[in-house]
Amino acid sequence: MIKKTFVWVAVCALGATMSCQGKPTDKSASTSATSPVPTAAASVDNKAVMARKQVPIVCYHQIRDWKPTDSKGAKDYIVQVAAFKEHIKMLADSGYHTILPDQLYAYLTTGAALPKKPIMLTFDDTDLDQFTIADPTLKKYGFKAVYFVMTVSLGRPHYMTADMVKKLSDEGNVIASHTWDHHRVDKYSHNSEIKIKGKNGKITTKPVDDWVTQIDKPTKKLEEITGKKIEYFAYPFGVWKKPVLPEIQKKGFKIAFQLADKRDPDYPLMTVRRILDSGYWTTKTFSNSVRNSF
Repeated sequence: MIKKTFVWVAVCALGATMSCQGKPTDKSASTSATSPVPTAAASVDNKAVMARKQVPIVCYHQIRDWKPTDSKGAKDYIVQVAAFKEHIKMLADSGYHTILPDQLYAYLTTGAALPKKPIMLTFDDTDLDQFTIADPTLKKYGFKAVYFVMTVSLGRPHYMTADMVKKLSDEGNVIASHTWDHHRVDKYSHNSEIKIKGKNGKITTKPVDDWVTQIDKPTKKLEEITGKKIEYFAYPFGVWKKPVLPEIQKKGFKIAFQLADKRDPDYPLMTVRRILDSGYWTTKTFSNSVRNSF
């Protein structure tokens, strides 16, 4: 059965509804996943990966002060500027050292050593404040981060430009994939169809492969921007279902990052956990969560 999507609806979803705000409750699983081709991840000792202590990984979205129009739910994903700076300072004062995905991958797959008190800082959705506020704050303490870029947003108001993404990469941060326009991975099909409305009002249809549109093309674009291979991925909304994990692995990603669900023991590298730094958290609450959540 062919899944139909209206292309203008997907593009209009770009704003607040495209951010990772709230995990959807739909538990339906995609049946589009196919058997994986041999990859480096396929030969990993999954039991050994599961046995190693998890490293704290923190996820951020927007770094800005709350507005009167922000909903109660949205505020959970918006860390106010002063609070963000306090949280990062606490990490530095507490002796944490930021690590990047290559280090995490080496640790999980081979047991390679990590610095004392390792932590990974990640940013989803390409918001401009990640470049103007978060990055300068991290630089103050010598911290590096991972930026999961949603390519449809590049250059749009309130989002980063391609040049900003390139600068972050050149300065030693890691740029990673976060799909084209933030559609859930468990809804993808190799046999989708989009409806395109022309200027004359006429509607035409075109067959598409969601996996190409949402994964392959955005990944290639990021590689063109950074001049580096893109090897890491974050699920929109943190949502994943087991049937899609072989497909994600087949795409060649070393690690795929979710949010707070338990890891899948058969695909631990495709379900690496993160926690949100909530907009409601005090510095003490954040500190306790980093220590106790992993």
